[in-house]
Amino acid sequence: MSRAVAVAACALAALAVLWARGGAGDVAAKGRALTFPRGDLVDLSHPFNRRTIYWPTAKRFRLTEVAEGRTEGGYYYSAYNYEGAEHGGTHLDAPVHFSRGGRAPHELPLSDLTGNGIVVDVSAAAAANPDYLVSVADLEAWEGEHGRIARNSIVLLRTGQDRFYPDAARYLGTADRGADAVPKLHFPGLDPAAARWLVRERRIEAVGLDTASIDRGQSTDFLAHRVLAAAQVPIFENLTNLDELPAEGFLVVALPMKIEGGSGGPLRAMAITP
Repeated sequence: MSRAVAVAACALAALAVLWARGGAGDVAAKGRALTFPRGDLVDLSHPFNRRTIYWPTAKRFRLTEVAEGRTEGGYYYSAYNYEGAEHGGTHLDAPVHFSRGGRAPHELPLSDLTGNGIVVDVSAAAAANPDYLVSVADLEAWEGEHGRIARNSIVLLRTGQDRFYPDAARYLGTADRGADAVPKLHFPGLDPAAARWLVRERRIEAVGLDTASIDRGQSTDFLAHRVLAAAQVPIFENLTNLDELPAEGFLVVALPMKIEGGSGGPLRAMAITP
């Protein structure tokens, strides 16, 4: 681990402790005090295990034991190897996933992965229609109640689909695997027109949702992915616990594995609520 990475990790750990304790803390940094807000931490990520949801054609998560138990030196030690596709479980879609020349995970600035969040709740409509598309009208309805979506917001779409996770048959629409399963997928997503509106009219920072893809299960052109990727907008998929968040007024921290040259990666996402 490089010194820079180690310092950043320690800083994040200290920050998490401060927030978890529910208190405001002052930390000296380059001669000035930084005040961290009070708030609760909400985990927006599913765990990775043998039941983790993956696209029907993607390699599943696998954890292989390397060592576990008491060593000859008399101390306990455990270590594992893991493998699996970049795009599975709670994960990042980096822009390069659907845009030639788009940013890869290691190229995304932290400012694209953190920021003020909002939740657009379409769970009632999605419950009635498993192929529901979040529309411009849904976004405008949110604005009618809460005001204009601020520039650089992280927009989280709550469809309620995470209540089925990790039951693949209910979450994806099918438990089948392989290419023949893809046409059987049924779950909500974002209308490409709404993706275009968020990019062009509101200049949002990132988009996330509680389904397996920003494009609904029946999509064949993945146009919402393409619109967002072309605008260098990161996508967070398979989120959870969006029902624990207010409609606005919270912070999002979404830190993926920093895979150099990759197209996405496992994501630990959280929100900090008032």
